[in-house]
Order: sequence, then structure tokens, then C-alpha cells
Amino acid sequence: MRKSPLFCCLLLTVSLFAFSQKVPAQDAVVKKIIHEGTTNNQTQKHLDILTNRIGGRPVGSDAYNAAVLWAAAQFESWGLQVSIEEAGQTRVGFNRGPWSGKIYGGVLSGTDGVHLHFATPSYTAGTKGLQRGHVIIEPKTQAEFDRMKGIMKGAWVLISGSNTGWPVERTAQANRRRDSLITLNQEIASHNNEVMRRYRSRTGDRRMNVDQMQEALKDSLLKMEDEPALFYRQMVEAGILGLVQSSQVPITALWDKETVFGEDSSFENLPTVPDIKLDEHQYNQICQLVKERQPIALEFDIRNHFRPGPVKFHNVVAKITGTHYPDQYVMVSGHLDSYDVATGGVDCGVGVTPAMESARLLSFAGAKPKRTILFVLFAGEEFGLLGATAWVEQHKDKLEGISNLFNRDGGPLAPTGVAVPKAMYEDFVKASKHISAINPEFPFTVDTIPPRPRPERTGGTDASVFAIKGVPTIALRERDVKGNDFNYREIWHTERDLYTKSIGEYQEHTSVVQAVIVYNLANLDHLLSREGMYYQP
Repeated sequence: MRKSPLFCCLLLTVSLFAFSQKVPAQDAVVKKIIHEGTTNNQTQKHLDILTNRIGGRPVGSDAYNAAVLWAAAQFESWGLQVSIEEAGQTRVGFNRGPWSGKIYGGVLSGTDGVHLHFATPSYTAGTKGLQRGHVIIEPKTQAEFDRMKGIMKGAWVLISGSNTGWPVERTAQANRRRDSLITLNQEIASHNNEVMRRYRSRTGDRRMNVDQMQEALKDSLLKMEDEPALFYRQMVEAGILGLVQSSQVPITALWDKETVFGEDSSFENLPTVPDIKLDEHQYNQICQLVKERQPIALEFDIRNHFRPGPVKFHNVVAKITGTHYPDQYVMVSGHLDSYDVATGGVDCGVGVTPAMESARLLSFAGAKPKRTILFVLFAGEEFGLLGATAWVEQHKDKLEGISNLFNRDGGPLAPTGVAVPKAMYEDFVKASKHISAINPEFPFTVDTIPPRPRPERTGGTDASVFAIKGVPTIALRERDVKGNDFNYREIWHTERDLYTKSIGEYQEHTSVVQAVIVYNLANLDHLLSREGMYYQP
């Protein structure tokens, strides 16, 4: 049927009116996000609660469970739909209390002792109260162990090697390996003793001590195998108080895998002696005093506590449901767990608290995006990307509908741009058009990148779990724009991962940028194209 000119004119007028209403409405929301985010930003307030009130948060701890409840309550208070989704369980639970240590005696003056700088990995034993004892250096051969066995009860044992963050292995496999090395070292010791006996007999030189003889025969003597705590099981049975190992500063402390997930792990089969990682400078001093047979004592009070398991852990999922495409998603994520010798101020406060603030800003601005925006705080990233893996397994039906996953797990730096495949370029240019209005000190650019290999295995962040499924995982590029001398290696799984290492100005800016871009992408008339995102290697 032929339309009249009047009808066409009316149709055009209505269309233009609708368009004029749509664009300003979206821009008005963005303007409100930016104003609230630059005048009343709450990112550092969230971080203060997460780190300084709740603290370090390994899965299986009361602190982690408290963080889940707190984050869920915050999302709900902002009007988001919230679910707490089971993501796995640990065989036992673990909570950390205070810890302290001192050295007494030797060449040190006074009676109050000198404070020691140390840490212990998660899921390792405490001291069961204040424990003071003498100090010995671990034996390396069966003969040394037999000679020292009587003084092991009540002793702190200095073990070899340098701390990698992991505790001494307690597995049956590790014990078999140690037993094999003990046998081998005994054979090497017998061989070397025979070489030195023959040398002394041949030369008739009785003035050389053992060290001098070893130097003279270094090309003929076999080197013994070294493993920290070679006589671990035997020393524990002999009644040692604990193990002390040298550690670089800042001290790295990870977790006891066997206790958390080992097949034989149970509340009845827990580590029984502390595994202490001591500042290398103090360790070397103590080791020298022991070699000089100075009368020293170490005292530790380490309040690590276990509770019966299994202990379930959960992801926190919050959403703003899309008005047009509720089954399509733009995702924002970080991991809620952290190691507990620090408080997770950076790893992963940088992901969690800007994500939460982005959610608050969107809610405050009255955002009603076309597609659903999901905020997911993953559990157990530090223990093997557990929460992300569980979410992907539980929500396979959602993967094809994810436009992009913005996962943040790095330094507390300022977002300065994004690099995307060509097919996404125009969409990201549109999505970031308002960013320049946020803070002129932080420029933002959109660049293109060639396709990258689709990963075949998971990597170091939760995003990799999605990437192997073909989900776009474009992340914002970040820089220390103002030169705050942030060094990620300093905080990564160390005692210095604290609130004070966050850069508040950058974090607040991140929350606003993230909210604006995510909102604009969620309002596109289409999903982001996956063309040119990955190629199969």
C-alpha cells in the first residue's frame, strides 16, 4: 500500500524524536556517573573495609566468608540482584591470628630480646602458645642426625635453602624422596671418608683438619645432595619445635597445598610444627651464632588455627538486568580471596573495589542498560582459579552471550587506553567517547591489535578460564602516569600487599572509566564482534 507524504513526515518526526530522547538519556546517565565518581568516589572506602577490617582472605577462612557476606550486602544495598554461588570446598578451614618472635642471648645485650621479622605460609601450623627453645642447624647425613638426635627435642631447626613461599612438603612422596637422598648421602659420605683416609695414609700428613683436606681433595670428593629439612619426618618425631628458613625481604608466603586439597588431608592429619620464613639478614646472624656455639634461644608465638572441614567457598555475583537483551552480558570481575600474611590491598583489591564502585555508580545514576551487566567476585583465584572455573562450568549457557569480560588483577594503576581487534574498534571508540571528560591528566586511547592465539590452558588470571572458551577478555591498559614508583613484584604474594600500597587516585579513576565503558558497551545494539579476537595456534 502506498504511504501518503503526510504519513511519512509523521513517521520521520516520531523517529527523530525517539532518537533524540535515546541519546541524551544515555549521555545523562554517563554524566551522572562521572559527576558522582569524581566528587564522591567510594573506592578507597570499600578497600579500607575489605583490607583493614576484614583482612587477608584465603578460601576456607572466616575472613573470606566475611568478605563474601559484606560484598553481597553492599551490592544489595545499591539495588543490584545478588546471588552467592558455591564454587568449591577445602578439606579443612584455616584462620590466622597474630604472630611474634624474639631472639635471646648470645652477643645480644639486655633481657628483653630482639624482635624477629618472619612469616608463615597459609594452612601451616602455629606454635600452640608461646614456645622458647635452643637453636640447631639441620643434619645432612644419617651420622649427623644420630649424633644430634638427643638435642632435637625442644629445638628450633635452621634448614637450608631460600624461601620460595611454599612450606616444606609433607607428602608421602616427599618422604620417600628424602629417604632415598638420605641413603644416597650416606653412600657419598662413606666414599668421601675413604678418599680422605687414603690421602692421609699416603701423605702421612696428620696436621690437616677436615676442611683443609676437603679443599685439597675437592676434585676427588663427591657432592652430597641437598634438600631443605632432609630429615623432616625424623626431626618432627624427635620433638623439634619448628623449622626456620632464610627468606628474602619482603617475605613471600603461599599455602600448604597438601593440607588444603591433598587426598590424605584431614583434621586428624594436619601439619604439627611451624614452618617459619625468617628475614635473611636475621637468619644469617643466627646461623653464625649457632656455628660459634653461642648460647641463644628463639621464642615464637604463632596463632595459626585450623577448623574441621569441609569448608565451602563461594563466588559473589551481582547484576543489573538488561532491558532488551537480558541473556547477553558485559562482565566485570576480580578475585575476592587473597593471601593472609598481608591484606590483599592490591592483589586483588585493585579488581574487587573498583568493580564494586562501578556497580554503585551505575546504580546511583539509574542505569538501565540494554544488556545485562554482571559483576562477579571470584573465589579461590590464588589456589588455582577455582571460582572462575566453577562459574564457567555452572554457566556454560552464558558464554556465547558474553560481549566482553573485564577482569582486573594487576597493579593499582590508571587506565590509559585499550587495544582491541579491528572488528571491535568503532564500538570501543563510541564506548569511550566520554572518558576524556573524567580527568584530563589521564589520557585514554583506543588502538587495534592483531588476533592472538586462543589459549589452550589456563594462565595466571581468572580471565584465562574464559579465554580458552573463546570469550573476549579485553582488559584496559594501565600505567603509573604520575610516577608513584609502584613495583608489583614487591607486593606479589608478600607481606607488603597492603592498603597503603594502593594508589587511591588511580583506583577511583578506574571505577569511573570502567563504569562508563561497560555501560556504553551494554547499550550497543549488538554484541561485540569476536572476529579477529583469537586464532587457533
